Amino acid sequence: MLKGFKRLNVVLAILLIIVMSLTACSKSQNQAQISETSKETVQTITVTDLVGRQVEVKGPVHKVVAIGPGALRLVTYVDGIDRIAGVENIDKKLTNGRTYNMLFQEEFAKLPTIGQGGPDSTPDAEKLVQVNPDVIFVISLLDKSKADDLQSKTGIPVIVLSYGKLGTFEEDIYTSLEIIGKVLGKEDRAKELVEYIKGIQKDLQDRTKDIPDDKKPTVYVGALGFKGAHGIESTQGNYPPFMAVNAKNVADTLGQKGSVMIEKEKLLAWNPDIIFIDEGNLDLVKQDYQKNPDFYNNLKAVKNGNVYGILPYNQYNTNVDTALVDSYWVGKVLYPERFNDVDPVEKAKEIYAKFFGEKGKVLYDKMKEVYGGFEKIKF
Repeated sequence: MLKGFKRLNVVLAILLIIVMSLTACSKSQNQAQISETSKETVQTITVTDLVGRQVEVKGPVHKVVAIGPGALRLVTYVDGIDRIAGVENIDKKLTNGRTYNMLFQEEFAKLPTIGQGGPDSTPDAEKLVQVNPDVIFVISLLDKSKADDLQSKTGIPVIVLSYGKLGTFEEDIYTSLEIIGKVLGKEDRAKELVEYIKGIQKDLQDRTKDIPDDKKPTVYVGALGFKGAHGIESTQGNYPPFMAVNAKNVADTLGQKGSVMIEKEKLLAWNPDIIFIDEGNLDLVKQDYQKNPDFYNNLKAVKNGNVYGILPYNQYNTNVDTALVDSYWVGKVLYPERFNDVDPVEKAKEIYAKFFGEKGKVLYDKMKEVYGGFEKIKF
């Protein structure tokens, strides 16, 4: 009996030692994990934003918000949809032409509202604080002092981004994407997208840079939206899809960069070989044709059947994806022999997929359903 008790005591002692060892090991692992977590939370990401402010962000960043024209778009470009903690009211409803909204509106509708949004809106500090993001990305709304003020009011790092002046092949866009990538830990994705955009720019230039001016058709784009809907008189100097393929834009002779309204007589005087119509305002042009058929029928492009639709790409700032899609369509129309290997529809699907993943492949069909897509315009 005594020997039995001794054996039992020995077994119990051994078990006690094992339990104590496991407990110590577990405690050591937990302490290591806590220590690792502590290291993670004190890691600091430092970026210089687009108004020259040095901003420190504690990483890793799990939740972000993006306010102002096009800020949210750039976050979705860098695959940041799963980090978005709240959206502006302007993106809660489906908005045709705003490609990121067309794809993710259902997700946006479920998120908290962080303010009204819009070109002239004021950030709502209280609502921003309520969703408790790790960082606030902002575009256009703030200069340096206002960005500092919002950061002070919320206690949240504020990073100012930019689309640049024309919003397509712009260094500011590349820098903004790279900043978002660094903050979200998605540097590879941002680099991939920037290189892709630059690759498209090079491809378009290489196809068209050596075409002599006297071999280029003259071209005009009308009905461009600018702070509202406009008819055929609304055009643009330095129109990015034309610049991308070195097109001979008659509006460039005005010496004005950006949006401009012309008199109809000016268009008659220019009498371009080819006209593109922004399909976002095509109805206005068709209504005007019913009232003024003689004006349109006196245009060479109308008489020769050389009027084409183009997808609208300015909607709460620039849909860079659609601007690139349009550039290939313009190139195909103006210089078919230089783009004989390009199917503009298939190229559009490729570009949209690069910006938005597999989900983006349906975007051209959605845009075509709303606007008409790549087609000739018949009056």
